[in-house]
Amino acid sequence: MSNTHAIAITQGDSAGIGPEIIAKAFRDHASELQGCFVAGDVATLRRAAQAITGPGQAHLPVAVIAAPQDAWAVPPRCIPVLQLPDMPPPAPWGQVSAQAGAAAAHSVQWAARAALRGEIAALVTAPLHKEALHAAGVDYPGHTELLQAEAAAHAGVGLAQMPVRMMLANHELRTVLVSIHVSLRQAIEAVTFDNVLQTLRITHDALTRMLGRAPRIGVAGLNPHAGEGGLFGQEELTIIAPAVAAARAEQIDAQGPFAPDTIFMRARDVDARAGEFDVVLAMYHDQGLIPVKYLGVEQGVNVTLGLPLVRTARTTAQPSILRARAWPMPPACSKRCAWHSACRRPRRAERHRPQLAVRPVGDDGCNRRTSGGWISGAAGRGFRAAAALLPG
Repeated sequence: MSNTHAIAITQGDSAGIGPEIIAKAFRDHASELQGCFVAGDVATLRRAAQAITGPGQAHLPVAVIAAPQDAWAVPPRCIPVLQLPDMPPPAPWGQVSAQAGAAAAHSVQWAARAALRGEIAALVTAPLHKEALHAAGVDYPGHTELLQAEAAAHAGVGLAQMPVRMMLANHELRTVLVSIHVSLRQAIEAVTFDNVLQTLRITHDALTRMLGRAPRIGVAGLNPHAGEGGLFGQEELTIIAPAVAAARAEQIDAQGPFAPDTIFMRARDVDARAGEFDVVLAMYHDQGLIPVKYLGVEQGVNVTLGLPLVRTARTTAQPSILRARAWPMPPACSKRCAWHSACRRPRRAERHRPQLAVRPVGDDGCNRRTSGGWISGAAGRGFRAAAALLPG
């Protein structure tokens, strides 16, 4: 048995697509998933394994393990499952269920606490469903906020003392968000001097550890044309620019604010041209996520900066028009990258520069299965990204 800690995969919403994605990953990328296990319900994973078994195909077995380290002894093409106590059976496909929401939250909480105690190396989260979480009485809208609460409780501090930020990244672009899951009106209100400066500090500290050097941070404006000198809004002049100046006084390499409609192109890293910035600071959720997802929804990873644990997931929901089947986990999501730290893999145009580690964390939605097929929500990307911040 390996002395390396195992990686926990949360089961996600049992009525959604998460368990099936997990099963496909263990079936299709077996060699890369050694040392991974599912923290959840055995019956839920057995149902998922049966769901992906076609006519004439061999059944994918499920192995019940007693401890995380037992995952290393499980043979390939077999799903190791650590049965958590008080886990309900799988909910009916495609139904928003308080029972499924509670089970999904319990799986995340167990894995977070195990990671915080140092019992596992990292966690990879399969998609959960915000409405189901709410129905179960969970006070947090998604993975990021739930993990923040667990980390704060472990440290014995309030949420304000455990600030986190979401970073979305693919091979060409990275972006960090000032606010996460709030309404657009609330997101605008969240653009304050303190929030922007705090986001710059968190981004600088996290990416300095990943890159081995200070990151070049490009800051997007809030308004069209970054306010055009105050013609289209004052936030750039009164809030964002002063925060950037304060960050620069702290030796943070931040520039801006720049026009939101061009800064992402300037930061994009492609074969022909290296990006001007290592990361873009976006003022709100959709401003930052649309460019990353447009470049390739199947390649993005969601990284939570500021947590004292490693957690990854796929970034995005599948378009609802694609109803045929659940997408399997691509090799980029496999555990292998977890051990080798995606942070250390350079983007294409960055290979001549010090390499950046991308530390993913996940999106929160849930693909729903109906009689018409699989309907969108967030797919759980990230076995390989899971240990993006593990020692290389």
